[in-house]
Amino acid sequence: MLLYLHGFRSSPQSFKARLVQERMREWGVGRYYACPLLNVSPAQAIAQAEAAISAARAGGDQDIAIMGSSLGGFYARWLGERHGCRTVLLNPAIHPWTDLQQYIGEQPLWHGGGSVTVEPRHMQELIDLRVDTITRPERYYLLAATGDEVLDYREMVAACTGAHIRIISGSDHGISEFADYVDDVLAFCGYGPGGVVPGRAA
Repeated sequence: MLLYLHGFRSSPQSFKARLVQERMREWGVGRYYACPLLNVSPAQAIAQAEAAISAARAGGDQDIAIMGSSLGGFYARWLGERHGCRTVLLNPAIHPWTDLQQYIGEQPLWHGGGSVTVEPRHMQELIDLRVDTITRPERYYLLAATGDEVLDYREMVAACTGAHIRIISGSDHGISEFADYVDDVLAFCGYGPGGVVPGRAA
């Protein structure tokens, strides 16, 4: 299974999530894609991700890969350490408990209308998910844009020492050119035009 974790105020309808899903469908492996709508509470979001992983393993899929964008990348790093699986980080948040302080209160969602309410307790939930140093960095792929207007790509690089790192010159937080990189990150996760790529287990 490939578990995609969207970012703050985003959803499974995000540009990158839809592109990953569409490409996997084209390759005949769409059934392996999962992207839950994550709760604003970090603790509940992790519980949702863990439930998706448990369901996949109960269904016989033992080979898990995780891809996360922005805040989803922060979650992905914690889950990657916990499960020892291949993990792709797309402009990941590194210390969101400070980044999100300014968003405490009701915040509009990017897709479909509606809003979420960020509470002070959510900052502690984020701190509880902190990963100071990744282990087995070869399991990680970082895609970081120097033009990210929300997060500092240098912090991402420093947090992923030893990982497979691809730095995009320019671009933006959403990685508008993600279509140019989707095949590469999916190959890292073990998928290709022929389906599942053998020998890519973490």
